[in-house]
Amino acid sequence: MTATREVDGARYRLGVGLMLVNNAGLIFVGERDDTPGAWQMPQGGIDEGEDPREAALRELGEEIGTSAAHIVAESADWLRYEFPDFLAGKAFKGKYAGQMQKWYLLRFEGTDADIRLDAHEQEFVQWRWASPDEVIAAIVPFKRGLYETILAEFASELRRIAAGA
Repeated sequence: MTATREVDGARYRLGVGLMLVNNAGLIFVGERDDTPGAWQMPQGGIDEGEDPREAALRELGEEIGTSAAHIVAESADWLRYEFPDFLAGKAFKGKYAGQMQKWYLLRFEGTDADIRLDAHEQEFVQWRWASPDEVIAAIVPFKRGLYETILAEFASELRRIAAGA
């Protein structure tokens, strides 16, 4: 069962977001299998009673097929976005107004060959490494504000990783 939180009378699905970064400071993005042209960072729900950090590492394995990463930073706050009208009744069968997420910055320690999109129920049809600007340009508009917030919060860590620290 997926955890939920109510905010201002609306139900939000609790989840985690993963900003997986390689040694060049580039960010993993995948193209969703259910929405051609929609690219995003990995994310997923938190199971009832599951710790958000544990959920992040579980989602890393499920969505990307690797455990070759470690958590570098965690968002200070829970971030949320609302589903747009065209998704409100469809996403999760209309059960939630949107998602509320704890975000994690993970440093990738493997090689591209370690990434296996088919390791679990496949959610991405392809993937690539992208700059922060490319990530913002590729994300669907209703998630853009959240992505801008989390990129700004993790900016110093991203620069440190890209500098080889």
